[in-house]
Amino acid sequence: MHTIFETSTRTFIGFVVLLILTRLLGKKQLSQITFFTYITGIALGNIAGDMVVHRDIKLIDGVTGLIVWSILTFIVELISLKSSKARIYLDGEPTIVIKKGIIMQKELAQQRLNMDDLTMLLRLNNVFSIQDVDYAILEPNGELSVLKKPLLESVIKKDMKIKPDNRMYLPTEIIVDGKLVEKNLKELNINDEWVFDQIKKSGINSVKDVFFAELQSDGTLYLSKKIS
Repeated sequence: MHTIFETSTRTFIGFVVLLILTRLLGKKQLSQITFFTYITGIALGNIAGDMVVHRDIKLIDGVTGLIVWSILTFIVELISLKSSKARIYLDGEPTIVIKKGIIMQKELAQQRLNMDDLTMLLRLNNVFSIQDVDYAILEPNGELSVLKKPLLESVIKKDMKIKPDNRMYLPTEIIVDGKLVEKNLKELNINDEWVFDQIKKSGINSVKDVFFAELQSDGTLYLSKKIS
């Protein structure tokens, strides 16, 4: 029983500390936007995990390790934010691996990429032939940005000289699991009465019967009824 209580306490403390620290480090850390932030996330998780399961590690030592690692990460990110030169060294920079339809073999070798890796990354961008590519750029987080050749780019309304409809709203959820999202209603300057009228027009008598509702860009309401 003592072992269970100690493990539960360590887990709870580790969970709370890790949650606070990742929130303080910001969304960049949470999204693992660079290789450094990816490794940092793994390291923080390992420190927290070791603190929970290894009883020979004092709780205070584990918490201290998490805090110090987070402080160092924050300092590195701050330096990266203030200095463009430091940012290149710390975060890396994009690398052009296909330029004007030509595969840059030297750059591929520098990035430790082979042709199988490149074709896989292209397929993930819905490109199945290298001859369709004008430029391909390997980003610092390992993802590939692809610019197709002009003849293969998607046609947009501007190309067809089609006048787009004015967007009244950004699509926003206003009912989730039978409850009004008051914050979003306030931002959209929409009152509850309007929502009630809209759901009644859809044959639904109560907000509680709505599983999900989203205000569309044209001002209409998308509704999904709860399944009883």
